[in-house]
Amino acid sequence: MKRIRVKPGKGQSTAGFIGGLLFVLLGIFVVIPTFGAFGLVWTLVAAVICGVNAVNAFSDKGVASHEILIDEDEERLSGQPAESRGDPAERLEKLRELYERRLITEEEYQKRRAEILDEL
Repeated sequence: MKRIRVKPGKGQSTAGFIGGLLFVLLGIFVVIPTFGAFGLVWTLVAAVICGVNAVNAFSDKGVASHEILIDEDEERLSGQPAESRGDPAERLEKLRELYERRLITEEEYQKRRAEILDEL
């Protein structure tokens, strides 16, 4: 299995950082003085959120939000990514449409058509 770790985009992380920073400031100046221990917990959680988003926004390293697993055996057998395969009839129709719209050459069309038909 091949693992691909995906982290949020820079824009999303920057927005999370700014929001987290606002909650930290709110915690320091309002929630801690008003609610005591609860305010301290609030501020610490906001600081963690702010920190994680800062790392994702301002560095190449970061915390992944989710992970994608790819079965390499399926990919190797077909010679193409597993998610790109589908019903051969649909693939042939899509290929024909690409050729008719002049997005691929006749040679490319014939080659891919033969590959799809060989899989049957």
